[in-house]
Amino acid sequence: MTTPPPSVEPARADPPHPTTPRFGYGTNGFANHRLDDALAVVADLGYQGVALTLDHDHLDPFAPGLAGRVAAVARRLGALGLAVVVETGARYLLDPWHKHAPTLLHDDPARRVEFLRRAVRVGADLGAEAVSFWAGVRPATVAPGTAWDRLVAGCATVVDAADAAGVTLGFEPEPGMLVEDIAGWRRLRGALGDPARFGITLDIGHCRCLEPRPVPECVHEVAPHLVNVQIDDMRRGVHEHLEFGAGEIDFPPVLRALTDAGYRGLVAVELPRHSHAAPAVAARSLAFLRAAAKEAARRRR
Repeated sequence: MTTPPPSVEPARADPPHPTTPRFGYGTNGFANHRLDDALAVVADLGYQGVALTLDHDHLDPFAPGLAGRVAAVARRLGALGLAVVVETGARYLLDPWHKHAPTLLHDDPARRVEFLRRAVRVGADLGAEAVSFWAGVRPATVAPGTAWDRLVAGCATVVDAADAAGVTLGFEPEPGMLVEDIAGWRRLRGALGDPARFGITLDIGHCRCLEPRPVPECVHEVAPHLVNVQIDDMRRGVHEHLEFGAGEIDFPPVLRALTDAGYRGLVAVELPRHSHAAPAVAARSLAFLRAAAKEAARRRR
């Protein structure tokens, strides 16, 4: 492992409380780091896992030698003691001109479907706790009904791949996308026949952004199907991932809700626009979350 610079103090000396969630950090917040370096920094800071976004420089699933590269990352994760979830929100991996295109809603979703199939295989080979994906924004030229039918068909294909590989899927409601809230996720899961491996990825910030209920209630509502958690601060009605303390969320009740719900998966910091200061932001984030977890435990007593 690398040694953090003097300005970033490792946090390992203070072991987490037994009821503290397992905190991770998203590699999309380390876009300017080599993946090996990003993993080392995250581990040195004291995180217990990573949310690994498959992207150009972070385990590109379309580059040559995928099997060997996946095996190397698996060894690296094991050596660093990091758990992993696989994220698929890379912006320009599939199309250098159009962000997130194609999605499952486009006229030709083949490249997205292949990407998700590969992500499932990567997840299986890494021993990932979940593989996360979302619907995408409906193209203006695609009617709502057509977009919905395409989404259901595409998700069914991904579910089949996940069943074959023994991988758990976390579908993420995303503001502005065809499925943007918990109600939309429930509708989609029902349309798919309530598959056992089709869970939910819950972004805590998104709950504050647009869900009608308080964030802790959102956690409890989806608890039986919760397989992946992203965490960040946010303001009501504004889809902007903020550092902790810059938004409106009271985090101790959220962390307590996760513990009370029996969630034992990763809770990964999701700050994709903070790569310019990744080590410092990651250090501040973990310090904040650990303090919030201690406060949650104190309020419980």
